[in-house]
Amino acid sequence: MTSINIGINEEGRLKIAEGLKKLLADSYTLYLQTHNFHWNVTGMQFRELHLMFEEQYTELATAVDDVAERIRTLDVPAPGTYIEFSRLSSIAEVEGVPSSMEMVELLTKGHEQVIKTCREVLKIAQEFEDESTASLVSDRMVIHEKTAWMLRATTKN
Repeated sequence: MTSINIGINEEGRLKIAEGLKKLLADSYTLYLQTHNFHWNVTGMQFRELHLMFEEQYTELATAVDDVAERIRTLDVPAPGTYIEFSRLSSIAEVEGVPSSMEMVELLTKGHEQVIKTCREVLKIAQEFEDESTASLVSDRMVIHEKTAWMLRATTKN
């Protein structure tokens, strides 16, 4: 068996991977929620929201792959089940079909939670001088901040 030697000690790799697992779980939960809302949105802004949600879940699908692959790069198994995601995620699942504006509000809160999770992981990555994780997480944060802003703008009169 080959040992991993990428300049981050085992303690650091494990702490970073644990943070990334939470980010993966939050991102996947948000992906699933966004896809659900894409399928079920109705109302006056149907077309606009349907298309916006599609753009968002498509972007999140790529993001979850990137985060999972970073976990694997650190030589740690990536979580990949609903059980693991529900245990790790800070985003609550939604039952039923909310109104279109409730969907927007829930997705805004979801993106804001992912931003907070990114900030936590970023601190850990910086502590262990893991620039690759820091870059990935920083890039994710920019996307989620912009998406949250766009969602908030949708609710303004």
